[in-house]
Amino acid sequence: MIDPRRLRVLRALADHGTVTAAAGALHLTPSAVSQQLAALESEVGHELLRRRGRRVALTAAGELLVGHANAVAAELERARASLASFAAGGGGRVVVAGFASAITQVVAPALAVLRARAPGVVVRVRDAEGNASVPLLLDGEIDLAVTEEYRPGGRDDRRITRFPLYTEPFDVLLPPGHRLAGEAAVELRELADEEWVAPQLGNPVRDAVELTCENAGFAPVVTHVSDDFRAIGALVGAGAGVALVPRAAGAGVPVHGVAPLRRVFAAVRAGSEEHPLIRGVLNALSEAVSGLGPGQADRRLT
Repeated sequence: MIDPRRLRVLRALADHGTVTAAAGALHLTPSAVSQQLAALESEVGHELLRRRGRRVALTAAGELLVGHANAVAAELERARASLASFAAGGGGRVVVAGFASAITQVVAPALAVLRARAPGVVVRVRDAEGNASVPLLLDGEIDLAVTEEYRPGGRDDRRITRFPLYTEPFDVLLPPGHRLAGEAAVELRELADEEWVAPQLGNPVRDAVELTCENAGFAPVVTHVSDDFRAIGALVGAGAGVALVPRAAGAGVPVHGVAPLRRVFAAVRAGSEEHPLIRGVLNALSEAVSGLGPGQADRRLT
């Protein structure tokens, strides 16, 4: 027999890469994680892990078993949703994580909808950067993530179910008195010689900015870095440079031609989308999206 609790440990190791990080995500000690993984190897009769320095790599058998572990986890989520639906009494708690502007635009309005419609549903909101909320979701720390992507298509992750919410373009932030400040739209190549303010390397927004500038024929000279859009706006306002940010993050000037887009979506663990509490939150997010301005909402949740 394969213990499904040990499959959860294997999934955490695949997600986090080290025994220590997996232990932190599972609220276990590293020794307990190592013991669970050793027991799982004994259960299945295959070597599942191969050490590479401080990190641990999955063997081919380990990768195969992780695929089955993901399917088991999704089925357990469906079982939980079915039982909740069977015993639905209209009350319970849902933990939602989202980045700041998404909380402002859709999460807070959805919370107001739920307070009026389902007062027995308690929603707890956590502020989390877009690239941090999905790991929280997969680790079971939250029930729903409002997150983002900057490239069409995104990563196909069968562990989650996605619901598109809205799309917003990037705009250019210009310092006061800039020669292009009065323009209706800005050609990015006209900013090739400017100093730039941008997020840290590794932030997906930084990737989107650099790719857009590259498509315009230049590499931006980034002299100031921050992952906080308010800080970026303050630096631009102080004359430190120019920036490219999602529209909700600041009052900027539209990009002439093709601008990068931020695609915002809700994500839940695969199989949990029919849980009555989670479905109620998704429906409330749908109503909040319908109240956004023209051109932002992708579609209603289905």
